[in-house]
Amino acid sequence: MSRTTPNLSKHDARPTHSQPELAIKLARYVGYFAIGYVLASTLFMMIQTKVALNSQLVTALSIFLGAYIAVNKFIKHQQRALNREEINRLMFGGILVVWLLTAIYFLALWVWLFDDANREVLIEMTLQQPLPLVSALVMILVLTLVSARISIWAVNRLLDPQRKMS
Repeated sequence: MSRTTPNLSKHDARPTHSQPELAIKLARYVGYFAIGYVLASTLFMMIQTKVALNSQLVTALSIFLGAYIAVNKFIKHQQRALNREEINRLMFGGILVVWLLTAIYFLALWVWLFDDANREVLIEMTLQQPLPLVSALVMILVLTLVSARISIWAVNRLLDPQRKMS
């Protein structure tokens, strides 16, 4: 018969979070980021039917709103601010989802909106001058990454419950 000694230390005996559990928790907030981004993009698309807006500004504002929703939900659920690793993971996950949604949107346009003549013209233009398209994609990628990083950091700092108390 074996005896186990009781743990008399005052250390909290709860298990620490492993990487998969952390990823699952952050996946929910990446979803909130995506929902906020889609809602803001939809709102700005409706506004752009009446008023012309700068597309880079619309992208940055949509990402900011997605970041606000995700960070706000995280702070309400976890009762703490995001740490640096969580900010990075939320940023990359959010941008990955944003780019995936954008790819699906453009694929839907390609299939349902463009006819064969339009597709052929776009392919021919891309093959003749690929550099403007590649540079525009790189600029948009940099814009989304920078605006997501700044937005998540700023909202996290603004809503941090520890900073509000002091």
